Amino acid sequence: MIRGEESARPHDQRAERDAHPASGAARQPLGSEQLEVDEPILAARVHRPSDLVRVLLGLLGIAVVLAIATFAIGTTKGLETDIGDAAGSAPPLLIEFAGMISAIAVLIVPVAFAVERLIRRDGLRIADGVLAAVLAHGVSLSFSLWVARFAPLELQDALTTRSPGGMGTTDAVHAYLAPVIAYMTAVGMAHRPRWRVLMWAVLILDAVSVLVAGYTTPFSILVTVLIGWTVAYGTLYAVGQPNVRPTGQQLLAGLRHVGFLPVAALRAEDRRSERGEVSRRYLVTLESGPPLDVTVVDREQQARGFFYRVWRRLALRGIHQQRSLPSLRQALEQEALLAYAAIAAGANSPRLIATAELGPDAVMLIYEHTPGRDLDAVPDDEITDELMESAWRQLRALQSRRIAHRRLVGRSLLVDHAGAVYLTDLRGGEIAAGELLLRMDVAQLLTTFGLRVGARRAVNAASVVLGPDTVADSLPLLQPIALSRGTRQVLRQLGRERAQRERQVVLEASKNYREAGGSLPEGADRKQVRAAKQAEKQVMEEALANAKEPDLLSEIRSQVLQIRPQAPVEPARLERVRPRTLVMVIAAVFAAYFLVTQLVHIDFAQILDQASWGWALVALVFASLTYFAAAMSLLGFVPERVPYLRTVLVQLAGSFVKLVAPAAIGGVALNTRYLQRAGIRPGHAVASVGANQLFSLGSAVAMLVVFGYITGSQHTPSVPTSPTMIAVVLTLAVLALIVTAVPGLRKAIHERVSVLFAGVVPRMLDVVQQPRKLLNGIGGMVLMTLSFVLCLSASVQAFGGDLSFATVAVVFLAGNALGSAAPTPGGIGAVEFTLIAGLTAFGLSPATAGAAVLLFRLVTFWLPVLPGWLAFTALTREEAL
Repeated sequence: MIRGEESARPHDQRAERDAHPASGAARQPLGSEQLEVDEPILAARVHRPSDLVRVLLGLLGIAVVLAIATFAIGTTKGLETDIGDAAGSAPPLLIEFAGMISAIAVLIVPVAFAVERLIRRDGLRIADGVLAAVLAHGVSLSFSLWVARFAPLELQDALTTRSPGGMGTTDAVHAYLAPVIAYMTAVGMAHRPRWRVLMWAVLILDAVSVLVAGYTTPFSILVTVLIGWTVAYGTLYAVGQPNVRPTGQQLLAGLRHVGFLPVAALRAEDRRSERGEVSRRYLVTLESGPPLDVTVVDREQQARGFFYRVWRRLALRGIHQQRSLPSLRQALEQEALLAYAAIAAGANSPRLIATAELGPDAVMLIYEHTPGRDLDAVPDDEITDELMESAWRQLRALQSRRIAHRRLVGRSLLVDHAGAVYLTDLRGGEIAAGELLLRMDVAQLLTTFGLRVGARRAVNAASVVLGPDTVADSLPLLQPIALSRGTRQVLRQLGRERAQRERQVVLEASKNYREAGGSLPEGADRKQVRAAKQAEKQVMEEALANAKEPDLLSEIRSQVLQIRPQAPVEPARLERVRPRTLVMVIAAVFAAYFLVTQLVHIDFAQILDQASWGWALVALVFASLTYFAAAMSLLGFVPERVPYLRTVLVQLAGSFVKLVAPAAIGGVALNTRYLQRAGIRPGHAVASVGANQLFSLGSAVAMLVVFGYITGSQHTPSVPTSPTMIAVVLTLAVLALIVTAVPGLRKAIHERVSVLFAGVVPRMLDVVQQPRKLLNGIGGMVLMTLSFVLCLSASVQAFGGDLSFATVAVVFLAGNALGSAAPTPGGIGAVEFTLIAGLTAFGLSPATAGAAVLLFRLVTFWLPVLPGWLAFTALTREEAL
């Protein structure tokens, strides 16, 4: 906490001032420089969403340039020809002089700016620029290596050219221009007019000089600029930029500027809106008169919810969304308009008495202080029917003037000492709102009160004020997507707790059944085992049915239907696109791009004429063998008796499931569901599948190391060169650092892994007691991997390729790992690209590698889809899935 500028009162005096703010304030003389501010220390750096937006725009620009360079071959050649003609007509002395001046200026200008910043004691900004330059150099090196070794010929022709000295080709990214651009952008030269003009003059001169001299191409210059710009803003977003938010002392100075006489400001709890925005609130004590509530909004706080607002705008249909990133003045005017409109409608709301700017990056709104507590701070037993009816009357007043609040959560309802309810946080509301938004407000407030007092009381209070018909009209909007973010999180948490209670009841029922004599006698035959499992399954299903608890939204619907049986209950379709669908579409587009660039030059007619279809039949046999091996692998980690042939059918059904779900998710979910239907407890089923996945990962890594060592000794000259391997390792390391550094990603991965492998160790203790089972599981894993490798090897042989078994194994294991991580169904695109690139790297021609991979994917992915669908349908009909 920070206190004042020169002195601070003792703690007991501050507590007395907080209890009696008016009397405490009178002790401060007018114009005193010892005004007291009580607030947390502001962060020295902030992560601006605008920087991340620029990163995404830069990546999009790079993708567009690469697409144009790949497919607009005529444009590429025309530009290079025109530039070559212009260079031929220019005096060589002028070209050399411009190149020399630009090379010197590119070095001197950044150094001069660094010296100027160091004199002004702004060394951290220079450090940011140096970091951005280093990262840009690494990205440029990796990109150039990728273009030289793996990019299609059209892209290589567009980004590289023959070196003027005749020594090879130029780099795809200009050697030093990208780091210089990254440095200049990161240090903020573009924000200073004089330096900005000098910066662009130097960069343009350097780009033109190297372009005319033949050291680069137009598309290479574009990619270089975009890489430097993108890396700079990526660095700034990662490390943060200096915080320029107004402090409490600046707030008091701003209040004095608009005519108030403040003596103290106490920082209240921040408010986070449904749209993700955050506003700072202060309780300001004046020399005379009642205190004030001041809300401060700055650009950084306003931009915090940018991506959430963009996503809501894309995902929801039929709901008018405000601009994703309005200006500060627009935000101020919006909140002021809603505050005046709410009071004019007759609703209780704090009265806005003044607004003002706090410099160029912040605004403040000044309200009369309304003493009270947020609804979240009111105990459940103090939420009476009268209090709820007071809140509903405020909502009715808003809706009588077509005003939508959009944030009717506990923190937006202020309860004063007399029990009257005031509506706060009106900044996200809308005037002249449509019917859909008005009904969403009713659904949100029903849920807010339902979470505190239950569905029955919440519905009754709403019906008393609004009437049954208005409440019933909100039922189609009573769905999580229409509620606030915080409400959805609470409902999800309640759902997890409810599922945990139901699971515990089922486990207790199974335990009691076995203790009551439901266990099998020794020497029981198969018929007795099946009957006993069926009886235990029935006991568990009955226990689950009795323990089933309705969720809150279902309870609210039931209560509304009791007073209006004819009320509409079909949920309104609000969601335009799901997040998983969007990720899969984006991944599929990138995968298709990389795959098409690999296959565009393959003459399939000639390849097919020379193919050996006997080897294709061998590949089909090995592909079929993988399903039997997968069944062996799964059952090896299930101590209970499960039919083998049916398990084989389940693995075949997984071929259909992989067509509509990512490979890493579909198979796990299918096997878990199958084991549960086979009579295995849910926890044991998850643990068995988790153990299978864990051992599969370990065996894949072990086999990759073994075959990689063999391949390295056989194909040392063919193995990718040292710079390529360094770039690959650095890329993987950066990805690992991103995953471990971003709390959201780290938490999500930890939750998924912990859920998947929960109970694996106890389950493995059961399996270890049956060595034959464990050997069967590990053998199935090895057999399945070898079958896939033999299938790929036969596909290579079918088109005249000649690679060793170890080499093909390394290529398959790497491609399978990327395919499992890809979010596309079955790893479409990622698997093909990786396998083709791997086979090509070890000496196969692109045409042969492409044809072999397509045959491999045909027999292992596409042909089994129809049999998999038939197996899935049959197993579902038999209730095995």
